[in-house]
This record gives sequence, C-alpha cells and structure tokens, in this order.
Amino acid sequence: MTIDAAVARLKARFGAQAAAGASELDLHSHGEMHRGVSRPDVVLYPESTQDVAEIVRICAEEGCPITPRAIGSSLEGHTTPIRGGVSLDMMRMNAVLTVHPEDLDAVVQPGVTRTELNAALRDTGLFFPVDPGADASLGGMAATRASGTNAVRYGTMKDAVLGLEAVLADGRIIRTGGRARKSSAGYDLTRLLIGSEGTLGIITELTVRLHGIPEAISAAIATFPSVEAAINTVIETIQMGVPMARIEFMDEGYLAAFNAYSKLDLALKPTLFLEFHGSEASVAEQAETFGEIAGDHGAAGFEWTAHEEDRNRLWAARHNAYWAALATRPGAGTVVTDACVPISHLAECLLETKADMDASPLTGMIVGHVGDGNFHVQMLVDPDSEADVREAERITVRIAERALRLDGTVTGEHGVGLGKMRFLRAEHGDGWDAMAEIKRALDRQNILNPGKMVEIN
Repeated sequence: MTIDAAVARLKARFGAQAAAGASELDLHSHGEMHRGVSRPDVVLYPESTQDVAEIVRICAEEGCPITPRAIGSSLEGHTTPIRGGVSLDMMRMNAVLTVHPEDLDAVVQPGVTRTELNAALRDTGLFFPVDPGADASLGGMAATRASGTNAVRYGTMKDAVLGLEAVLADGRIIRTGGRARKSSAGYDLTRLLIGSEGTLGIITELTVRLHGIPEAISAAIATFPSVEAAINTVIETIQMGVPMARIEFMDEGYLAAFNAYSKLDLALKPTLFLEFHGSEASVAEQAETFGEIAGDHGAAGFEWTAHEEDRNRLWAARHNAYWAALATRPGAGTVVTDACVPISHLAECLLETKADMDASPLTGMIVGHVGDGNFHVQMLVDPDSEADVREAERITVRIAERALRLDGTVTGEHGVGLGKMRFLRAEHGDGWDAMAEIKRALDRQNILNPGKMVEIN
C-alpha cells in the first residue's frame, strides 16, 4: 500500500487521463494564492462518475491521498495536495445535463462554471445567481460553500443546491437530496457535503436552484463622508426591508485601483455599489427609498442607471478588484483574507481593520458584501520579504480574532483550506471535535483532501 503503487495502477488504467509531467504537476500544486505549494504525484482527469469511483477505490486500496480540484480559484489553499498523491481535476466533467424550466432547476456536472450554466440558460428566462466573482466551477463553489455579490438577496451555495451525487472515500456513489423543494427524510447529507471542501466526499453532480431573470435591473453608486455613514445606510436599508440584490462597500484604496485598472472616475470616498431587481415600478421605488436613506446619512452623490452597458462596466470593475489591486504594485504578491460579522458590528469591525491597515507598512484594501456583513482585505506583499509575510500574517490573525469577538466567523465565504483551520477551535469549540468524528466515520484512512478542515490521526 503506497502512493507509488497507486500511481502505477492509475496510469495503467486511465492512460491519457493521467498526467505526471512537470508542468501539469506544477499547475496543480496550488490554488489562486500560493499558500503552501506542494506538487501531487499524478494528475487524473475523470470524465464520469464511474471514473471518479474507480480512482477512489484504487486510492483507498493503496492508501493514496486524493485532492479534488476544478478551476483552482480558491484563496485558502483548498486544492493544494499537501500530502502528494492524486490531484483530481474535475474540469472534463463539464456538461449541463438537464434543465427543468418549469421547476426552476438544472442538473449539472461539477466542472461547469457559473458563466457556462448561465449561457446555457440564456433562452429560458432563468439564471443562476451565486456569483463569487471568479468564474468558478459549480462543484468547487459547492465544496467551499461559496457566495458572492448576490448573496444578500439570493443566498449562498447552501441555498442554491437542492441535491448532490458524490463519491465517498471507499468508492461508493451516493445521492443526497433531490429535485423536490423540501424534504423531511433523514439526515441532510446535502448540507453536510456543501462546504466540506472535498474532505468527506467528491461531488460528481449537482441539482441547482434557478431564478427568473428580473423584469428590470438597475445599478447605483453612492459615496459617503465616512465608513460609519456608509454602513449605517446599509443597516437601515436592510431593516427597512428594501430587497437589495447587491450592496457592496469599497474603500478609497480599491476605488483608486478601479479608476486606474478599469478606466473609471470614481470619487475616493467610502462608496457603495448597489443593484436593484424587480419590476420597473419596484426597482424605481427601491432606488428612491435607498436614495432617501443615503441622503439622511450624508451621501454626497447617488447615481443610478438601468442601462445594461453601464451596469456591466460597474460590476466588471468590482469583479476585477483582485487584479486591479495587484496592478497598483507590479510584481507584488498578495494575501487575501475575509471575515463576516453581524451587520450591527460591521462598522466597528471595518474601522478597527482599517486602523490596522493605516498603521501597517503594507498596502491594504477593503471591499465587502456588506448586506450580509462579509468583507475582504487584500494586502500587497513582497513574497520574498519575511517581514512582509509576517506582517500580513499578523493582520490576518487580528481580523480573525476581531470577527470572533464581535460574534462573527473567521470566514464568510473563502472557506477553511490551509489558511483558516487554525481558528476553528476558537470558533467552534467542541464542535470541531464533532467534525473530526464525522470525518473519521466517512473517511477512515484520511485519504480525501487530508490535512484540511480537521485534525485527525
């Protein structure tokens, strides 16, 4: 029972679907951030659920680790194969299998990206709303319980996935949930697998919830004299029941980066990007209500538009935030972290975090899905500077500790991976031990994405 024996068997069985060239191994040694680079021994490209099941059975027989991967856009090292073995690349399983317009659902393979699914839905009047920014795969989004800019209205992947097909650590294929909109039959295994980051099973099919494309959509920008004014506007808007589709906060650092990278002319003040969905009348009413609330909190400008081109330009700038920040310092590396707190604590959390960044030698920028209390900090570092890396680590720890002190979580959507596991005892207490017990029950050999989420022998 060795990794070498597993690799030899897998190469013999899967032929061209197995790759061990240096470039392939390097590509699969890390995610979007080089957090803990580690090469696998082989890369496998399954093309069906049966392929995945056979790969897992061989690995189980030989005690070989398996790390699932798709696009590789994760920021916390989820896809880094820290114990070698197999990097299981799911991107050839990328079919939209069935769309049921009348039931507002679709069945897809895990390698389908969110933009590919929405392209397939173009003629149905439906769309898939979960939008983490990156054009991530739906399997990866489910595995990390992704969310994004639309979560304040449409929820996260835990709300979007009705059912799953998955391969367990012994090669068994199971189905969880289904197409019915509710069920009281047994444990909710779907929710157990969503967010498990490939440590409990490998997702091979998803049934996802769809939504009707709104009759009218408008976007807006509002600038404020202070962070407190912007966040208090958000709190009052949510409390008033205004059904915001998107409500995003940007600090001055990101706005300057947007201006340079996306050729915009935004004021360098705390700013909210917003989007309203509904009928033409309801969208106009939402914008008017928000404008009144923002005015009460000193908004210096409130501009909204229903033109698709203007909206797309605004959200393209927001989705390019990561690259816009990097472009401000060519050659720099980056450390990105996130946290989530109740929105009543968000202003306090943001202000303390901004004070940390102002006092730091590092350049840092803050953006947030403030409608649900989630924010991100991107720090620019010289990857060869130990001082830079230590400082980014110090700030990351302070943000995590601050979020917990304010009744929040150390990650609202990035997930655990390699970066956040050290905080789970503080957040979950004995609940973390219960997670480890579940892992042992479903993966006795610890071959599925080992070294992530929980600590087990």
